[in-house]
Amino acid sequence: MSSDPASRPAGFASMPRAEFAFPGPLRDRLVAAILDGSKTSTTTLVVDYEHEGEPLPEVGSRSVVIDSDERPVAIIEVTEVRVVPLAQVDLAHVVDEGEGDTSVAQWRAGHEEFWHGEEMRAALEDPAFTVDDATPVVLQRFRLVTDLRPAQ
Repeated sequence: MSSDPASRPAGFASMPRAEFAFPGPLRDRLVAAILDGSKTSTTTLVVDYEHEGEPLPEVGSRSVVIDSDERPVAIIEVTEVRVVPLAQVDLAHVVDEGEGDTSVAQWRAGHEEFWHGEEMRAALEDPAFTVDDATPVVLQRFRLVTDLRPAQ
């Protein structure tokens, strides 16, 4: 993995964007965890893809991770995709999200707080949006391909 701008993949600017959470402290923590290798999985609501009119991710697809300042900081590649009901999220996936959760219940409480928050409800244009055990979620595993930050 190189951070030398000369070694950046050609065309990375035209790759799809990977935006974790909303800009701010949570995104900053998630991006830092991707860059330090502690975050190798993520969970997204199927309804989020549907609302945005975007296809579900596919194994082998690459995207540019965007930080809170709208800067491209990394390229990641999807290594696994599963769609499961929220109740079937497993501990290995939770731990690999790199957020420090040590149980599925702890992870779910934090994610439900995010999904039920004003920003998510506004993004989905549904002020009453909620999740339950049957809510379909996309579980992705990915690997860091390139760190795009300037060498220091």
